[in-house]
Amino acid sequence: MAYTGSVPLSPERETMKRATYEDVLNAPEHKVAEILDGELVLSPRPALRHARAASRLGAFLGDPFDRGRGGPGGWTLLDEPEIHLGEHVVIVPDMAGWRLERLPVVPDAPWLDLAPDWVCEVLSPSTARIDRGHKLRIYGRAGVGHLWLLDPIEQTLEVLRLREGAWTILDVLTGKATVRAEPFDAIELELGALWPDAG
Repeated sequence: MAYTGSVPLSPERETMKRATYEDVLNAPEHKVAEILDGELVLSPRPALRHARAASRLGAFLGDPFDRGRGGPGGWTLLDEPEIHLGEHVVIVPDMAGWRLERLPVVPDAPWLDLAPDWVCEVLSPSTARIDRGHKLRIYGRAGVGHLWLLDPIEQTLEVLRLREGAWTILDVLTGKATVRAEPFDAIELELGALWPDAG
């Protein structure tokens, strides 16, 4: 699988007014507003199944990697950060992580303009097409090194790494196995604990 380069705009979109940050600020509160290569994209807030998987993943990764408790540390992890990647991209991943040498302190600011080292998108029926398509291309173009696609309905975790500008699928992990997944493979992840029906 390879996603590289910029996204060419159709002639119709070339003549459309590009979205601005003002459009993001004016979006309905019950929507997640992003600008993907100049186009305003509004998505519904995460459903509870989606939020549960993201919360459990954050709890699992937080202590060993963000706080350095029971693991190697070395990361800054954020839930739903707003990231500005150039003039025409405002993107909100479900989770993102920066290696401490690149982001030693989280600034007192409403957004970051530094591409993360790792991103996780939790897939839902309403967002999967954008997460797998347009957002993957943007993350690849920005040089994000690792990407996870977590699907709580299908109970899968896809682990991708950026190599020479293209996404390579390292693994597709399913069910309730205990696994290791880059870049957090220093410890084991109980995959079954992420799914909404887990105890």
